[in-house]
Amino acid sequence: MMNSTFQPAWPQLSDLKTANGNELTARTVYCVGRNFAEHASEMNSPIPKEPLIFTKPIGSLVVGAEATVQLPTQSNEVHHEVEWVVALDRGGKNIPKNEAWDYVAGWGVGIDLTARDLQSAAKKAGEPWAVSKGFDGFGPVSHFTPKPASFFPKHLEDYELKLTVNGQIRQRDKLSSMLFTLPELVRYLSTLFTLRPGDILFTGTPAGVSQVKAGDHCRAVLMSNTGELESHLDVKITVDK
Repeated sequence: MMNSTFQPAWPQLSDLKTANGNELTARTVYCVGRNFAEHASEMNSPIPKEPLIFTKPIGSLVVGAEATVQLPTQSNEVHHEVEWVVALDRGGKNIPKNEAWDYVAGWGVGIDLTARDLQSAAKKAGEPWAVSKGFDGFGPVSHFTPKPASFFPKHLEDYELKLTVNGQIRQRDKLSSMLFTLPELVRYLSTLFTLRPGDILFTGTPAGVSQVKAGDHCRAVLMSNTGELESHLDVKITVDK
């Protein structure tokens, strides 16, 4: 029997520290479905009455300003979904909504890539659709911006998400359009699971999701309420040869 020399490196969340000052390592990747009303509409799905939660495997996560994602041979229709991505530096259970921001280490911008054909087939058959979200590299995220020491959550409401493909705008909306706010999401998640330092939350995507193809260049940005670039991510789409 051959000995395996593979030693997985868990992604480090750049520039973020735990509440105790240690380097923050990624843990569970939580995601929220249909958190923008117009996206729910374009998917012909009802607006949820409570957050729709799913997860991505840690192998889908890539952290940095640039990433290259290979389209899987199992899918013929991969879609982009730009999202605000938040990382936690504290853990807990049943976290009150008014304390949720105390658990936030920082944020960035990411793309929840989805094999839409696989997802649709799984939904039609009444089967789980985790595979459609979990291929390697299907969760690229920018470098993270630490939460400022003097932080006012109200400032984030007018932050804007935008995604372009080959220079053409595909998705664009403000964080204020989210159906469930970040504190509501943290509170809800913590009623289901014990959250831990390094947990990551993809908070949902605006309308405009569409297919990407080999050779495409996706650029995701998060703009501050003053028009300054808060986070950016450039993703090159390739095909496995």
